[in-house]
Amino acid sequence: MLRTAVEAAGFVVRILPRHIDGLRAWIDACFDLLLINPFLDWQEPSEFVRLARSIAGRRPLLVVSDRDSLDDRMTALESGADDAIDCTGNLPELLARIASLLRRHHIAAGQLGGGELRIDLIDRRVERAGRLIHLPLREFDLLANLARVPGRPLSRDALLRAVWRLDFDPGTNRVEVHMSRLRAKVDRGFDWPMLHTVKGQGYALRMRPD
Repeated sequence: MLRTAVEAAGFVVRILPRHIDGLRAWIDACFDLLLINPFLDWQEPSEFVRLARSIAGRRPLLVVSDRDSLDDRMTALESGADDAIDCTGNLPELLARIASLLRRHHIAAGQLGGGELRIDLIDRRVERAGRLIHLPLREFDLLANLARVPGRPLSRDALLRAVWRLDFDPGTNRVEVHMSRLRAKVDRGFDWPMLHTVKGQGYALRMRPD
């Protein structure tokens, strides 16, 4: 019932396996908000909320309970949840709180990107079409600088200054090598390329297909 209501409100829902069966799916999951019910008989509520908090990082953590219990809500908030609510018969308020948490998070998160691409500048996290992309420091900085001016090409010299803090051309192909590696991770396996070489001008990131 909860999943149906949240999806009907326009959100995409992914159900994660029980954390006691392994955390890999939780750690690798791409999400904007983590919603849990820690008040089930087979888990310790405070411990589960703290675990979820560590996995969510800076992303919102919303705790729901199927009991109208002030103690439950206080336990959740004191253990690290951003919000807590009784979800029984209270779906409109729950959906409003989800939207509010997401709105505040996106304002504060320092995010770049658009369309399929999301870049979190603080957590240094990149996702495309819901897929987590692991990037080392230089490749992340290249992508972030291109994402600040979507559709506009940045020259090789501009990227050397922004990413490597070099005001001169060292005569190496470091920009080309890192761009090739970045393309392999951001574009390979997707329906259309986001990274483009603009002849005589440099490189550009496009948020929409041509």
